[in-house]
Amino acid sequence: MKFLFVHQNFPGQYLHLLRYLAATKRHEILFLTDDNQNMIAGVRKLVYRLGREPSQDAHRNLRELEPAMIRAEAVARAAAQLRGLGFQPDIIIGHHGWGEMLDLCDIWPGVPMLGYFEFFYHTDGLDVGFDPEFPTAPQMLSNIRVKNTVNLLALNLPGHGQTPTRFQHATYPEWARPRITIVPEGADLELCQPDPLAAQTPFALKDVTVAPGEKLVTFVARDLEPYRGYHIMMRALPHLFRARRDLRVILVGGDGVSYGAKLANGTWRDFFFNEVKASLDERRVHLVGRIDYGDYRRLLQRSDAHVYLTYPFVASWSLREALASGCAVIGSDTEPVREFIRDGENGLLTPFLDPAGLAERVLTVLEDRALSARLRANARRYAERHLAMADYLDAMAGLIERLSGTRPEMLAPSSRRARAKAGRRG
Repeated sequence: MKFLFVHQNFPGQYLHLLRYLAATKRHEILFLTDDNQNMIAGVRKLVYRLGREPSQDAHRNLRELEPAMIRAEAVARAAAQLRGLGFQPDIIIGHHGWGEMLDLCDIWPGVPMLGYFEFFYHTDGLDVGFDPEFPTAPQMLSNIRVKNTVNLLALNLPGHGQTPTRFQHATYPEWARPRITIVPEGADLELCQPDPLAAQTPFALKDVTVAPGEKLVTFVARDLEPYRGYHIMMRALPHLFRARRDLRVILVGGDGVSYGAKLANGTWRDFFFNEVKASLDERRVHLVGRIDYGDYRRLLQRSDAHVYLTYPFVASWSLREALASGCAVIGSDTEPVREFIRDGENGLLTPFLDPAGLAERVLTVLEDRALSARLRANARRYAERHLAMADYLDAMAGLIERLSGTRPEMLAPSSRRARAKAGRRG
C-alpha cells in the first residue's frame, strides 16, 4: 500500500504503527511533517515549509486558528508537489489538531482519510474550571469555543476518525461520535515490563543514585505544570518527608507548558518547588528534567510508588507504560485515569486536589508490601489484557481496511487474543 501520514511532530502518535508497517518492506510510506531530527527506517520523511508567520496583532481567538490555516496551506502545497510527481496514496492518516489535513481532500479527492481526534473542548465540566486555583476569566470562554474550529472543520471532511479512549470519544458532540472509532493505544510490552531485581542494586540517573534500601517515589510528565498535577505532587512532599526518612523522589519533566497557561515570569517548576522547599529535604528531591527513553523505562522499573495526576484531559502515554512496567500507580480520581485504573485492584486513586490524601496513598503503598505486590501484578496483567501492541495494530489494520478496501500487511507481535486462539487450537 501507499501511505501518506501527516503530523507536525514526526512521528507523533504513529511511532508503533509506522515501525510495524515499515518492517514488512512492502509499503511506500511518506510522512509530511514540520522539521525535527527524528527518523524511522523505511519511512520517507518530508518536511513542509510554512509560507509565513502568524500575524502578531491577530484577535486572541484567532491565535490558534490562523496558524492552523497556515499549516493547512503549507501541507496542501507540499501534497500538490507529491501529486505532480505521481504519488497517489491509498490512504491518508494524520492528526487533525493542527489543521494540517484540512485541504488534502482538494489535492486527492476520493482518497480515504483517517484522522486522529484528540479532544473536544468544553467551557465547563472537563478541564476548564476543574482546578479552583486557576479560574478561567469570563472573557476567555469564547476563546475555548473557538479552539474547536479545526475540530468542527475536520468533522465536516470526508473520511473517518479515531481516538484512543472512551473519555476522549465522549468529549465530542453526540452527532459526531459515529464518525470516530475508539482504537485503544497499546504499549510495547516487551520494552515496558517489570524488573523484579531493579531494587536490589543501586539505581543511577544523571547525578542521582538511589540505594537498594531506599524507597523511590516517581512522577513523570512532559512538562511540570498544573494540568498534570505538579503543584499537587509538590505539596504532598512535605507530608511524605515527615512520615519517612528513607525516601527519594525523582520528578521527570521539562520546564515548559504543554497545556494551560504560562506564568508571566519564571516556570511552574520553580514556582511550586520554591513554595514548599523550606519543608523538604532538598537532598532527596530530584528534578531531573527530561530524560532518554531507556532511563525512563529503568526509572519505572525501579519505582516503589509512581504518581500520575491529570485534569479531566487526555491521559499520557506514561500512564500506559507505568502499568505495563508493573508500577504501583497512585492516580488522580479523574475520568481519564479511571478508564485505566480500578481503585485497589491495579492501582490506587486519590482526589486530585488533595495533597495530603495523595501522600497518604503513597505511604500506604510503601508500607503495605502485600498491597504493593498485588497492585504491581495486576497492573501488568491489565496491560497484557488491554494494552497489547498487537491488539492496537490489529484494530488499526481493520480500520484501514474498512476505509481503503485493503488490509495492510504488518510484522506485529502476537496479541493476547491470538495467543489464546492458538492455545485453544493446540
